[in-house]
Amino acid sequence: MERVEVYLGLGSNQGNRDSNLLQAVNRLDEAFGTHPERISRIVETPAWGFEGPDFLNMCLLYRLPVKGTPEEQASALLHTIKQIERDLGRDPDEPLFDSEGRRQYHDRIIDIDILYFGNEHIQTEELTIPHPLIGERDFVKKPLKEISKPALRTAFPEIFG
Repeated sequence: MERVEVYLGLGSNQGNRDSNLLQAVNRLDEAFGTHPERISRIVETPAWGFEGPDFLNMCLLYRLPVKGTPEEQASALLHTIKQIERDLGRDPDEPLFDSEGRRQYHDRIIDIDILYFGNEHIQTEELTIPHPLIGERDFVKKPLKEISKPALRTAFPEIFG
């Protein structure tokens, strides 16, 4: 069966951060019917883009069965992730942008981002893959480099170079 490698970034800076990450991984495993192929170490980093408690961050690599087009599957994956975030206590109504259209950052019980979906470049209204801010975020790059495979590093040298 054909599979796609999906890299996810997870972060938490509220409550029991370790438990939040563990619960998120368990919920992802349940949703995907498999465990991650690779799991990074957890890194602690200052809040990025706002003043707040430190985050715990990690990255996961899942190999998921291909189902539909990359855009369809990535969209379904995003909806699954957003449901897991809501189930774990993330406010679904938190504002993403301020009144001037700038991205807002704030405390989060859990944040799950799709970093890469195979070697695909996906741009829809709801989703951009690769995640557009990977290169600016050491809290993502460090754990991602730890678990990334050579093919990903070759396909995206701007991040791994």
